[in-house]
Amino acid sequence: MTDAKLTIAVIGAGGKMGMRVSNNLQRTEHTVFYSENSPAGQERVTEAGRAVTETSAAIADADVVILAVPDIVLGKVSEEVVPQLRAGSVVVTLDPAAAYANLLAKREDLEYVVAHPCHPSVFLQRRTPEELADTFGGIAAPQEVVAAIESGDEERRAVAESVIRAMYAPVVDVHWVTVKQLAYLEPTLVETVACMVGDLLKEALHETVHTVGVPEAAARAMLLGHTQVALANTLKGDNPFSDACLIAMDYGRESIIKDDWKKIFDDEQLDAVITRMLKLDRIER
Repeated sequence: MTDAKLTIAVIGAGGKMGMRVSNNLQRTEHTVFYSENSPAGQERVTEAGRAVTETSAAIADADVVILAVPDIVLGKVSEEVVPQLRAGSVVVTLDPAAAYANLLAKREDLEYVVAHPCHPSVFLQRRTPEELADTFGGIAAPQEVVAAIESGDEERRAVAESVIRAMYAPVVDVHWVTVKQLAYLEPTLVETVACMVGDLLKEALHETVHTVGVPEAAARAMLLGHTQVALANTLKGDNPFSDACLIAMDYGRESIIKDDWKKIFDDEQLDAVITRMLKLDRIER
């Protein structure tokens, strides 16, 4: 990492993630410029006590440019921003889909980094009310970050990591992978699987209450407690499941899970889900 003071530009500073990273960067010693096009976003920026700067001025002398915009418009935004950057700048995006799909405007004299927060772990030992309330991360609860860089430039990676740790603070660690590996983490591992399972749990709770007729308080208490036990037993190995539970788990797999579900870890399936997410005809190579 580096302790050097940097000039940073946040593009899309009034959006959901733009506001989150800006809140943290505002507390650093770095010089930070905030760019936002939408009137609603500009209002959010100014209400937070930050000045809105035109994009061209914000990026003019930037060491690091954070493109905090949705992946679906990231290609268009990068086409506007990238040609104006000074050589040696670091371009940071927050999700891997657009980078994996090669939608970013490229220049050989720039460094491209993708940095995605892991969010506070379900196993995090929270010690304060503020940590307990911070389920997303970036406020009080410590989290880890996974980032991707392709060039292997150690100096610019150190610059990027210092900014990543600041904008997602408090950060426990930053794990460096490739863009493709990060794409397999998000969307495949955490959206296609984990978020889908979370939504399935919500649907199952609804059926238990509204179809079976179990009182909601009882059903919710049982589900939340057993979800914690299920994760602790499977991901931490805290306790073995009972023989009867293992039989019920097998029945659940037979009833709910497709036999070929692991195909989502094939490259063509990764292309398929990202193509769908970004509303593309195909991934360009």
